[in-house]
Amino acid sequence: MKEVQNVQIDDYIKGTELGELFPAGFRKHLHVYSFEKGDVLFSTGDQLDELYFLMKGKIKIFTHTPEGKLLINRFKRPPALIGDVEYSRGSAVINSVEAVTDGEFLALPFKDLARLEGEHPAVIRFLFDTMAHKFYTEMHATSMHMLYPVEVRLASYLLSISAVGEGTVFHGEMKTANLTELAEWIGTSYRHLNRVLKKMAADDIIGRENGSIKIKDLKKLSILAKGNIYE
Repeated sequence: MKEVQNVQIDDYIKGTELGELFPAGFRKHLHVYSFEKGDVLFSTGDQLDELYFLMKGKIKIFTHTPEGKLLINRFKRPPALIGDVEYSRGSAVINSVEAVTDGEFLALPFKDLARLEGEHPAVIRFLFDTMAHKFYTEMHATSMHMLYPVEVRLASYLLSISAVGEGTVFHGEMKTANLTELAEWIGTSYRHLNRVLKKMAADDIIGRENGSIKIKDLKKLSILAKGNIYE
């Protein structure tokens, strides 16, 4: 992740809710960062000193279980906020964040955010509403993750890592070497995952070519995903 120089913040946030959230005098403290697909943006235990607003792209939120397995919490698109819980609790990063696509963050240092709270109470309400929504949706997603069958979880995952509307994209991270990790993420065994992949291929929803997955029928995949439980 790197800072983007010479950005006109007023133009950047024009037409978004951030235009009303940040008074003109505070906008000089805002920074823009760009990131690339595959970047691990934040890891559990990191210390943050800025609040990040996702402006472009898609990110993946995940954590490790006590047994060392990976667990998907959520995929997020704009608008999304990273660092609100850490700012409020004064804690280290709770969940790791990885870039699914290229994108950009708008960031405000915590020290400036603390001053903004005192001068512009609307930001306190914004943070409260954001965290309440986050806890509700992530709790709901975790429950749904456990209740839905593997084929729904897999379909949702494939939708979440694909570009919208591009049913012919090959997904490098779906190569055979990564299937064991994927099985852990969606809570199943490697063998069962392979059975589900074969069934989806037989139904002509996906294709498997050179160890990669290709979405062949985006509409069928969306129906199977039941609206995508991860977003």
